[in-house]
Amino acid sequence: MPESKQPIVAVHEPESASSPVRITPTDDPAAPLRDGIALCLSGGGYRAMMFHLGALTRLNEFGYLGLLDRISSVSGGSITAGVLALHWNRLGVQDNVAAPAPHFSIVAGEIRKLAGTTIDVGSVLEGVFGPGTVSDKIQAGYDKILFHGATLQDLPDSPRFVINATNVQSAVLFRFSKPYLRDWRVGEVKNPRVPLAVAVAASSAFPPVLSPAELDFKKYGCTFEPNTGFDLQREPFTSKAVLSDGGVYDNLGLETVWKSYKTVLISDGGGHIEPEESPHRDWARHAYRILDIEDNQVRSLRKRQVMDAFEKGIANGGRAGTYWGIRTDIAEYRVPCLTCPTADTMKLARISTRLKALSDAEQECLMNWGYAVCDAAIRRYWNHAFTPAGQFLFARGCQLPEPE
Repeated sequence: MPESKQPIVAVHEPESASSPVRITPTDDPAAPLRDGIALCLSGGGYRAMMFHLGALTRLNEFGYLGLLDRISSVSGGSITAGVLALHWNRLGVQDNVAAPAPHFSIVAGEIRKLAGTTIDVGSVLEGVFGPGTVSDKIQAGYDKILFHGATLQDLPDSPRFVINATNVQSAVLFRFSKPYLRDWRVGEVKNPRVPLAVAVAASSAFPPVLSPAELDFKKYGCTFEPNTGFDLQREPFTSKAVLSDGGVYDNLGLETVWKSYKTVLISDGGGHIEPEESPHRDWARHAYRILDIEDNQVRSLRKRQVMDAFEKGIANGGRAGTYWGIRTDIAEYRVPCLTCPTADTMKLARISTRLKALSDAEQECLMNWGYAVCDAAIRRYWNHAFTPAGQFLFARGCQLPEPE
């Protein structure tokens, strides 16, 4: 007779109606929040990757990079975070002191190198018609261009970088970091030597074409610590994880910071569903459209809950910090700022969520926009004393050239 399996426990997850994240059975709701600052980098493919790079450039000029305790990322944000993490110890970051521009330019140069290279189309074709999977090819592309064999153990101890994916088996968040891999239902692996490219590829495995990414724990010598999983620390969950884009579960990368830190900064380069005059009627594309609508509603609700928490402030059970998004109207911050007409920035927000090469103009406009809106958000809600940015990173501002 086949070996009987333990039943999967139905997990009750109490939630607050006003919280943008779930409270799990392993959380301690009474635990005090930490005084440190956490930064969230959302998903959104190369579009988000470049938008976040602009925001990080302004945060560095403010001297804030050295004040960060945790950087949590998903999807396209994880590409930016992975490069920043790998080069962190060379930047010379200090509290309230900007890393020297030549040092930070190394990070920008690496990210722009990837931004000029399409890796999703070829990976899909090779995954369908060649050996290996689509995810294998994405991993190889990341490693060749950005990470060069680095593992999670090459990341800095501080700040803590957390790269998030979605565990399709357990239906919760799967966290990659230097001290551990963790899924609260399956358990924890300490000091994993998983390649950084594998973590970032799993985090950015956009469904349906780049997902899933499979993580074979034995391949990387990963052994789960006993009694660290809530209800799924058993086979097959402890042998292999089937992962998808971190944005499937949490497109802002909030969960790993919101329950721990008083101050949260959020950079959102995520997409937004557009109207369609004649949506597809076939079941596959129609289903994909319906799922996009559902996902868009969840994201919008989470954003409203975050903004409400910022409005309340710490004294009333909220949070300190601020949010800036690629679809934000910069005029809403009501502070002196760089000129970013909404008509121009919305064109940037509509760049597709892909790992497809961006032109130099697209890269520079996205960086300029992330730089400008981060500047406005920080000065409006976090530090009124800062001097407004005097000029864009690149002369073209946020206006893409007209197509020829």
